[in-house]
Amino acid sequence: MNLRVGIILLCLLAGCARFKHEPISPVETAASLESRSLDSPALKSFLEKNLHRESTNWPAFSWDFESLSLAAFFYHPSLDVARAQWAVAQGGKITAGQRPNPTLNITPGYNTTTITPSPWIPLGTLDVPIETAGKRKYRIAHATGLSEAARLNIASAAWQVRSGVKRSLVELNAAREMETLLRGRQDLQAENVRLIEGQHDAGAVSAFEVTQAAIAADSARLALREAERQQAEALVQLAAAIGLPASALEGVKLSFDGLSEFPHEASVAEARRQALLNRSDILSALAEYAASQSALQLEIAKQYPDVHLSPGYQYDQGDNKWSLGITIELPVLSRNEGPIAEARAKRAESATRFNALQAGVLSDIDHALAGYHAALRKQADADELLVRIQKQEQRSRSIFEAGEISKADLVAQRLQLSTSAQARLEAKIKSQQALVQLEDALQGPLGLPDSVWQISPRALSKSQTPNPKSQ
Repeated sequence: MNLRVGIILLCLLAGCARFKHEPISPVETAASLESRSLDSPALKSFLEKNLHRESTNWPAFSWDFESLSLAAFFYHPSLDVARAQWAVAQGGKITAGQRPNPTLNITPGYNTTTITPSPWIPLGTLDVPIETAGKRKYRIAHATGLSEAARLNIASAAWQVRSGVKRSLVELNAAREMETLLRGRQDLQAENVRLIEGQHDAGAVSAFEVTQAAIAADSARLALREAERQQAEALVQLAAAIGLPASALEGVKLSFDGLSEFPHEASVAEARRQALLNRSDILSALAEYAASQSALQLEIAKQYPDVHLSPGYQYDQGDNKWSLGITIELPVLSRNEGPIAEARAKRAESATRFNALQAGVLSDIDHALAGYHAALRKQADADELLVRIQKQEQRSRSIFEAGEISKADLVAQRLQLSTSAQARLEAKIKSQQALVQLEDALQGPLGLPDSVWQISPRALSKSQTPNPKSQ
């Protein structure tokens, strides 16, 4: 008998989980972060899988927005956090589906006043809980809703990562173009100072005009230094948006193709309608509301008590006695009113949160759309003005070659052209920034690859990668 009990206990213990100590070393994690780069073989495999083409040249010759976004999906830690939270929610589904274990109660007894036939009166009872009213089903539904909300939060995190990459890329492109323009403007200002000083020496202009030209040249030099600072900061910001150290982008050729492509009104209108229904945060809020519904159903079901079957056996001084007990909680003092009221209020809160979220999304879209249209109109005006100034500069050049105006007049016309080009560049930058803001509100061209949901960068370096969809 004792042997059989021991074997049963050993079998039960064999199926138990074991703790595995996994310490975190700050030194190793810091070294891992600092060693990240765009020429990683694991990143190459990730890109090939998601771009559906083989990388013939590696490291890549040029990195555009699409490839940089995938690199951010590979490296950025916020996605790992979102995936980990989803894994926790999936564990909650397992917990919700577990059935309560039976309980074995053994009570040894001994009658000291009786010797015959046997003084022993051991008692053994087994408590078998039986859930009623579909409580387990509602627990699973509640955990499933929370798990779906956590899964959709991965999409929201991925969108924020993608948006951060594009925003940083726009800022970097703007700083580089502005630096190029201001460098040319500085040369023009320096030449303008030299010509005006010559005119001053000849007595044609006053010292005040020389001072004004020198101040304008100094301002151009300071503006150039500011553009250089913004470019350096934008490069660091882009590296952070990808999840790389700043040194990883040194010497990397970046492509800014497609940043000046603006969608048509028809595509924006369709994306607006889809955003109000299918944005990841809206779908996540719907999943949370479904979870609150199931939580209320669970609390209502708890009004009905569970049943506990208690079969028992007692060896009573030579007599074998069997019993069957039934335990039911009597809901006479409490009908679970408090938890039901809380669950009902939480469902109402979840509904109001969803309504507020959808209203906020609509407001954000309208605000971003108004800013986008205004930026495009300003850019169109700046383009028109630049074309007009360019024509004037061309005429001035022809007149200068004919000897009808001085070199100083031609340089002044070119400075005016540079000012117009700077205004046009600033208008284009505003349009690109407005488009990023509009895409943030619409969350339209996301197209997340499957690997965003199921593969983390750390798992890619291992020989076996688990797939949560198959678990």
